[in-house]
Amino acid sequence: MERVRSFLQSPTYGNVITVLSIDGGGIRGIIPATILAFLESELQKVEEDENARLADYFDVIAGTSTGGLISAMLAAPNHDDDDDDRPMFSAKEVIDFYLQHSPLIFPQNHRCSFGGIIQSIKSLMGPKYDGKYLHKLLKEKLGDLRLHQTLTNLIIPTFDIKRLQPTVFSTYEVKRNSSLDAKLSDICIGTSAAPTYLPAHSFQTQTPNGQLREFHLIDGGVLANNPKKLRVTYDPKCSPIMSKEIFQGNPDFFPIKPMEFGRFLVISIGTGSAKSEEKYRADEAAKWGVLGWLSSHNSTPLVDIFTQASSDLADIFLSTVFQALHSEKNYLRIQDDTLGDKESSMDNATKENLDKLVRIGEDLLQKPVSMGCSNALPGEKDS
Repeated sequence: MERVRSFLQSPTYGNVITVLSIDGGGIRGIIPATILAFLESELQKVEEDENARLADYFDVIAGTSTGGLISAMLAAPNHDDDDDDRPMFSAKEVIDFYLQHSPLIFPQNHRCSFGGIIQSIKSLMGPKYDGKYLHKLLKEKLGDLRLHQTLTNLIIPTFDIKRLQPTVFSTYEVKRNSSLDAKLSDICIGTSAAPTYLPAHSFQTQTPNGQLREFHLIDGGVLANNPKKLRVTYDPKCSPIMSKEIFQGNPDFFPIKPMEFGRFLVISIGTGSAKSEEKYRADEAAKWGVLGWLSSHNSTPLVDIFTQASSDLADIFLSTVFQALHSEKNYLRIQDDTLGDKESSMDNATKENLDKLVRIGEDLLQKPVSMGCSNALPGEKDS
């Protein structure tokens, strides 16, 4: 079956814009990758075509941090052979990528008690990891591929610390602003640069008329760890993306009114979060100084808090909107909020934990789905 996608192709199913959203969460990206591998295999069975890929079915794939990396891998064309209209990675190969490379991206020599003390001291002086292996790996895999070359529409949030404002890399925005047409490797390195874990990333782009633009990026999780809100709402602070295209009559989309959320089909996949009763307590945090906020419970509380908060707020907002418009079935949220302390770590790349994260993803496939957590209190979310 031939599946040649044109640049900014119209919605796959005519009346519906299909959206896949993938949260950030470091090493926990294995969880959504496992779920997506199952989804892709089921689509292959339906199509009776082992070459079917998720990029053939989603009009938009968006992700932040590790979710941005997965999104780019699913949407990047294969530049190694003549079959450049097919994605570079299958969803199953994304899992293999994490299992093979995570121990080298996040070396575990600090897991012993003495190493942990040394690492805590080092965290005051610089990032926990130097990122060199990750940078080299992404540049090797993605080469010179740029944002406009993706096989489906891609949205990856980052935050520019020089401008102190969000920078959202979007195939929609590239049409009007060619300075955003960066290499996918640079975008992925930027959105993965979680403060205290990996170093900020800087690079330049050049427009056809020779204009240079500098980027100084960190993890998009400080903006939107769950990036789906960027695609289906208009938020001036977060840079309007997909809705802006629709509102302004982009011919790549069918005519749609701003509030017709029923015309969207959104699948949002989380990377898991810790049991609320097992994370941080106010009586503990009240005693923390800089070091405590940067390193406690084998994690980084400050990063955990802002990424989890942005993810949950986006989920609450979207689920509320879809429910209010009687379109609950068009919004599917897949998330496990029962992870233990070790599994909820962003950088625990031990073989034991990697295998456990795969099992968590597999177990999620057997659980009831959620239409969002708009009515849930912390610790009382749907399964």
